[in-house]
Amino acid sequence: MADARSFSINTTEVGESGSPVAFLHGLFGQGKNFTQIAKALQPDFRSLLVDLPNHGKSDWTDSFDYIELADLIAKKLRSGIAAQEPVHLVGHSMGGKVAMVLALRHPDLVERLVVVDISPVSGGSMGEFEHLLNSLASLRLENLSRRKDADEALAEAIPQRTVRGFLLQNLRSSDDGFRWQANLELLRDELPAIGGFPTLSADRFEHPVLWLAGQKSPYIKPEHAPVMRELFPRTAQVTIKDAGHWVHSEQPEVFVSVLRNFLRAGDS
Repeated sequence: MADARSFSINTTEVGESGSPVAFLHGLFGQGKNFTQIAKALQPDFRSLLVDLPNHGKSDWTDSFDYIELADLIAKKLRSGIAAQEPVHLVGHSMGGKVAMVLALRHPDLVERLVVVDISPVSGGSMGEFEHLLNSLASLRLENLSRRKDADEALAEAIPQRTVRGFLLQNLRSSDDGFRWQANLELLRDELPAIGGFPTLSADRFEHPVLWLAGQKSPYIKPEHAPVMRELFPRTAQVTIKDAGHWVHSEQPEVFVSVLRNFLRAGDS
């Protein structure tokens, strides 16, 4: 269990006016992945881009627990962007699960919730992520002399160039060679927990919730609707065409349009 008093969570602010929005990225990601989305929301919204624990420049935890992560992020929000007013909270994939748990445990911090391509259920397929983590773990960092070496070494296992580029944003170079900035060993060991969803004693989150699903993605299914409505009764869902799991990067203009309309409804 991390000591919340000393735990460091890295954040970046985008914009200086408008209602506050906090973005929580998914597995392998960083807060900066939402930079262009945040810029597109200006000047109506000011954004906080969060590096989740074990990712980016934030501290690492000893284990993976959604409740612990949600409480750490809640503490960060409460002492910062949400000190004067609740935020709109947007979470993708793993970050979407953190966002849901946070909204259920700290409803006073969240005005509106947006969950991107994930459901509040356990047991979803993590085979793709297991393959990606195993591929990264197979890299011999001591043999790398440049970043391009890592890209070439991963090309056979991960043929999609954009996916390799996304993953390799976690690779950092120093005087001592290359290292992973994300806590890949923990994430690999805790993949079943990442694919799960905790049982919570909280009631329900009564504020508006938007689910944004990718048409080509399997992570939000019709059979998930009852549990979604049980925990989040004011739920709406939009499915974005020609998008897979990374909805915001595959269809950014549509994503921004739908997101802005939903968040603006809270100001009317």
